[in-house]
Amino acid sequence: MSTSTDTISMITPEPAADEARRRGLRRMRTVAVSLLVLAAVVYVATLGQEGFLGFVNAGAEASMVGAIADWFAVTAIFKHPLGLPIPHTALIPRRKDDLGRGLEEFVGENFLQEAVIRDRVAAATISARVGAWLTDEANARRVVDEIADVAAIALGKVRDDHIEDFFTEALLPRFREEPIAPLAGGLLAEVVADDLHHGMVDLVLEELHRWLVKNPDTFTTVLSERAPWWAPPRLNEAVTARIHVEAVRWVTDIREDPHHHARDALDQLLAQLAQDLLFDPETQKRAERLKERVLAHPQVLATGVSLWNALRRTLLASLHDRDGAVRKRLLAELSTFAGRLTTDAELRTRLDRTAADVAVFAVSRYGAELTAVITHTIERWDGKEAARRIELHVGRDLQFIRINGTIVGGLVGVVIHTVSVLVQ
Repeated sequence: MSTSTDTISMITPEPAADEARRRGLRRMRTVAVSLLVLAAVVYVATLGQEGFLGFVNAGAEASMVGAIADWFAVTAIFKHPLGLPIPHTALIPRRKDDLGRGLEEFVGENFLQEAVIRDRVAAATISARVGAWLTDEANARRVVDEIADVAAIALGKVRDDHIEDFFTEALLPRFREEPIAPLAGGLLAEVVADDLHHGMVDLVLEELHRWLVKNPDTFTTVLSERAPWWAPPRLNEAVTARIHVEAVRWVTDIREDPHHHARDALDQLLAQLAQDLLFDPETQKRAERLKERVLAHPQVLATGVSLWNALRRTLLASLHDRDGAVRKRLLAELSTFAGRLTTDAELRTRLDRTAADVAVFAVSRYGAELTAVITHTIERWDGKEAARRIELHVGRDLQFIRINGTIVGGLVGVVIHTVSVLVQ
């Protein structure tokens, strides 16, 4: 396709609206031309007359001059008057690129300034409007439905091979590159320093004590299977029963005494392990080798995909269920947020300020590209077609210049004739 065709295609006509504009333009042109013709008829009819008709003749003559001058000025914007290549005419076809750049600079300097943007965002009271709109449960539910539908579609588009590629090409290589020892050592040191592991220890001790109390036979059976073959059965039974009693007592002591030496020993062990992971090269090497063995195991990938599929199935089921937990939670959070927006003026102020900051950032970063669209678009227009389109949109109003020129010219002509008579 040729460049000319490409440029013309950038201007998209609207047949119905264009026809209405075309009728309005023709009507106003008819009025302007009719006034010019009327002035010419009056001028011819009163030519050479004196007295009152002399004033009329002077007014008619000046009306014709004003009408023709303004016709020339209006026409010169869009094309050459009478097709004559008069200098500084057909401004839009010849200088549309310059006009586009000027319009770009005008928009950038007067509309995309920080003060203007912040003022408009503040006047819009975005957060208050959003809060008022969301307080209607039907609107909040519609937002939740849209979020749920979009999330369900997005989850449905993710296939197993996508997850496998994510694990093999992004996640696992990143884990291999990242040393595990400093991370694990730092995390373990923080856990020990904040006593976060005590809760887990208490849980393990509680469950171990419960199991020992409820399963003495299983405990003694396991120990009996590992007893020497030559030991008498009665002796084995007595020893295993005693071991069970002592194990229950020992676990009970540890569970009930927060300062038990076993607990202290565990704390010291974990603290030392954390230090070794952070500073001991040999421990760090062992941790890296363990990490490599774990990551190289094929079950890691299969487990990751299985976990993702289980999570996806659960989420999809809840998202598709209009009374599901996810939708209920989203609706509750959205309603709470809407309530805060309507009652918390400070929150609204912060959000509006944030919206203004985002708008200012977007304009400061991309404003030049936004205004450049004006220049680039106009440069791709065909000059003559652009002139026709612009005239179609503003030509009707420009005809008032011709009408006013005819009327004002006639009045000025009468004034000048009056002054001439008085001087003579």
